[in-house]
This record gives sequence, structure tokens and C-alpha cells, in this order.
Amino acid sequence: MALNSTLRPGLIQMRVLDLDKTLTFYKDILGLDEVARTTDGRVLLKGFDEFDHHSVSLRLADEAGVDLVAFKVDSPATLERLKTATEAFGYPVDEVAPNTDQPGFGKRYGFTICTGHRIELYAEVMLSPNGPMTHNPDPWVNAPRGMRAQRFDHCLLYGPNIAEAERYFTEVLGMFAPEVCNTPDGKRFATWLTSGNKPHDLAFVEYEKPGKIHHLGFLLQDWNDIGNAADWMAKYGVKRDVGPTRHAITRGQTIYFWEPSGNRIETYCGGYTAYPDNPQRTWDISEVGKGLFYYEGELIPTFLQVVT
Repeated sequence: MALNSTLRPGLIQMRVLDLDKTLTFYKDILGLDEVARTTDGRVLLKGFDEFDHHSVSLRLADEAGVDLVAFKVDSPATLERLKTATEAFGYPVDEVAPNTDQPGFGKRYGFTICTGHRIELYAEVMLSPNGPMTHNPDPWVNAPRGMRAQRFDHCLLYGPNIAEAERYFTEVLGMFAPEVCNTPDGKRFATWLTSGNKPHDLAFVEYEKPGKIHHLGFLLQDWNDIGNAADWMAKYGVKRDVGPTRHAITRGQTIYFWEPSGNRIETYCGGYTAYPDNPQRTWDISEVGKGLFYYEGELIPTFLQVVT
């Protein structure tokens, strides 16, 4: 549930190396629905419990990674206000016309933040033709497939000067940071940001190279579905990274793995209820292993090192 005019992360565009193979993975293993294809070859997808036209866009490229993350705001008036505030913060803004590279989406404002990531804001988007029922609704229209991903939930981005990124998202977009991790000298190593009651909509880790992504996360219903995801990985030879396990940071239950193009994905459930008036949870970097992997109690080094 959003607590301010920034509603949620509503769209992510990923670069993939083999579109057909990766698309099959997203649809048949992860369980997303294909909504449409663009004239330039992008494939648009959504989870079975998402109303908006699409939340994931896949683009064939020579290098895996992320192109953009877009946040939905509550009205066109808010969109204009945030454009002005973003420019005042110091980020030049460009405008993307409606129904261009992202069919179904209204006008979007885009800009590059200090971490090297393109962030976009939008207020209007068409409903998906196969969204959830709204009248006497069943839990789903068609039986969920594969890992039964409900929706695009969050992402973890890597880049420099995340303290400034945190300041932008809190001061301009009105989000808050329920949890942070600091180095011994007090500098930010990681921050988790949310606009609502979820533990995080977005997270950052300090990293010298700009524009990197650690993972995109999809919501599952519960711990049983995390086990189901692990079964699918074992059955179909999906390369697993970490889990099933639990985070102490966010308290989420999780499993990480790689899709065929090398982008890391998390299937996630649970987590605490966040409120902006709660005291901020803080972690020392020496304890981040326990924070990330509560059951194991220690850091898996490659987990923080491998990004796209």
C-alpha cells in the first residue's frame, strides 16, 4: 500500500542476449504472461496479479543489464510537480511521448541519477487486457504457471554515490528508508527504500561502476511458493545462486537464480510491515552477511560481486 503520491515501481526494461530463450524462461518457468510485442522487437510481460498493461519489457542487446526503472505516480498533476522538483534537484529531464517504446503507457519523464541509472516517472497507463478479475473475482483468471510470479516487486541497483540517490528518492519522491547498512566511517554501503508498507520497492548498493543491476525481484505468495520455485529450478536445470533462505534485512524469504541471459532474479515473499514513523533499522557492514542470509549467518562473496 502506497503512503504517498509515488505509488510503486511499475516498469523495468531489461536487456537480454537471447530473446527467444529468455522469453521462454520468463513465461514458462517464472510464469509471466506475454502482453504484446513492439515493432522494434521488444516483448512486454506482466504477472498474473498485475492490472497495468505490462511491468517488464525485454529488449535484445549485446550486453545484459537494465535500461530503465519507472515509477508510477498518482496523477498527472503529481507528475508535473515531480518533473519540476527533479530538475530543481539537479537532474535534467527529458519527455517520452505516450505509446511509443512502451505501448499502453502515457507520457513519461526520464532522467539519469548519480548511480548511472535511468529513472522514469509516469501517471497514466492502460489496463492489461488479461488483468485480474474485478467483479465477483476468482483469485486468478488462468491458473498460474511455473513459479507463479504475482508481480514485479522491486530491484536492487548498483552504482556510485548512493547517498545522493537515497536523498533524491526521499526528498523528491517522498519515499523513506526503513533499513540501511553503513561502513565503519559512517558512509552508506546499502539502502532499502519504499513508498509504502513493503520493506522495499528499490534498493541501492555502493559500487564504483555506474548503471548496474544486482537483481529484479518478483513477489510470490508464501514460503510454499518459494519451495515450488526451487522445485522448478531443480527440475529444469535453472542455475541457482542462493537459497531458499531468509533475509534478516527486510525479513523476506527468498531464492535467487539466473535467467538464460545472465540477469539475476529473486523470487520473494514475506517481509515486515514498514511505516515511515518507525525507527530506522541499521546494519554494520561487518554484519551484512547475517543480514542478507540469516540462516547461513555469513556472506557468500560472489553474491555481492556478480552484477549485470
